[in-house]
This record gives sequence, structure tokens and C-alpha cells, in this order.
Amino acid sequence: MGRDRIIPLSSAEDTVLAGRIIGSALTPHTVLALSGDLGAGKTTFVQGLALGLGHDALIQSPTFIYLNVYEGTILPLFHFDLYRMKTASDFLGLGFDEYFDKGGVCAIEWPEKIASLLPKSTLYLSFAHHPRGGRTLNLSGAFPEKLIESLSLCH
Repeated sequence: MGRDRIIPLSSAEDTVLAGRIIGSALTPHTVLALSGDLGAGKTTFVQGLALGLGHDALIQSPTFIYLNVYEGTILPLFHFDLYRMKTASDFLGLGFDEYFDKGGVCAIEWPEKIASLLPKSTLYLSFAHHPRGGRTLNLSGAFPEKLIESLSLCH
């Protein structure tokens, strides 16, 4: 627990599978900080995350509205895309910090916009394009070892 781990993801399907595996292991009040360049796989990962949380809705990035809420059979998913947000005080002004305590899972794309507001227990996932194709997923935070082992199914 607590060490950085890099998981190779050779396809979009692997990225969805990683999201599904992680989603199925999460508990209420989990905050996931998803970073990476445009097109690195953050929203694709959230599609799998939603499946793991019992959602069958079409998942799209809330780039222009900041937040999509999905009620599912296991836990609610609060999907933030803060790409267009200017400051952390804008996040507070919209009352979005209250979602950290709503009993669901917060998946936050572009978390660096609100880094000072993230709970200490936040789990960090960084997506990057791999030079030889596919992507890599770097996990940091207190991810259970069993979960890390399950992610070996993704490649």
C-alpha cells in the first residue's frame, strides 16, 4: 500500500477494464484524482469505473458543465471535469466540495485545479501515452495490494 505502481494499458478496452476493476473495489467517500494529457484515457477509465460501480449510463466528459452525477446500483458516481475551471475558489463557490461527503465516488479529471482542496485520502491516477502505443496508468496512494494484483488482468 502507498507505493507508486505503473500499469500498462495496451488498448481502450484495457483502460475500461482497469476502471471496472478499480470501481468494483471502491468504498463510499472515495476521491480519485485523474490526471494526464488530453486523450490520455481519463474519460475512458471513468466509463469502466462506472461499470464497476453498477452504472449502465452512457458516460461522457462533463467538460462544459463540470459535473455529471450517475446514480447506480452500488455507489453514486460524481464525475468532475475541471479542465475549464479557473480557480479552486470557483470549485468551492459552486459547492462542489460537498460531494466529497455525499457517500459516493468522486472521479476528478484535471485535479491540479483544486489540489489544495483534495482530501488527504485521495487516490491519484495518472494516465500517459506510451511511446510504443497504448497507455500507462500510474497509481499512487493507499491502493490495496489485492487491487494492484487484479489490475494485472489489463494487459
